[in-house]
Amino acid sequence: MADVDLVLASTSRYRRELLARLGRPFRTIAADVDETARPGETAPALAARLAQAKALAVATRCPDALIVGSDQVAECDGRLLGKPGTAEAACAQLAACSGRHVTFHTALCLLDTRGAAVRTWAAIDATRVVFRDLTHGEIARYVAIEQPLDCAGSFKAESLGITLFERIENDDPSALIGLPLIALARLLRAAGITLP
Repeated sequence: MADVDLVLASTSRYRRELLARLGRPFRTIAADVDETARPGETAPALAARLAQAKALAVATRCPDALIVGSDQVAECDGRLLGKPGTAEAACAQLAACSGRHVTFHTALCLLDTRGAAVRTWAAIDATRVVFRDLTHGEIARYVAIEQPLDCAGSFKAESLGITLFERIENDDPSALIGLPLIALARLLRAAGITLP
């Protein structure tokens, strides 16, 4: 099935780099989706809803394709942590996470539009990150160096952000970066895609 049109419903460079690891050709299309949480929506429910919404938004433009939607929502003490957008917000997020554990819920939705009826597979990964106690100086230096303004939780685990942690507890290290490849490989196999 080398001719399958595999589409990543995201323009995130992090997700693009991760998907490239699977060795299958794919293309990316931006999914224009409102990422606002609904009142009372839990972090895992929000991540799952947004992953599906992103895949569905792109599916309308991609008949006869496999579309991968993914979203990640972080939570600390029941409070949702989004992408900070500014250095000040990133510093505030990291200060709030200092000495605490943060759970990252990374959801996947795979839509198969190749047949008469759309088929859907979904998965979600929970990664628990335990932050070490961080000083304000460490936080400010980290944010100034990495500029993690487009990352949920305000860090890049694949880079210098790893120095902020005591430990990471998960089943799939790629999930924390934004695309759980173990789960995605399972979903792609379920859709009939051969992977090495």
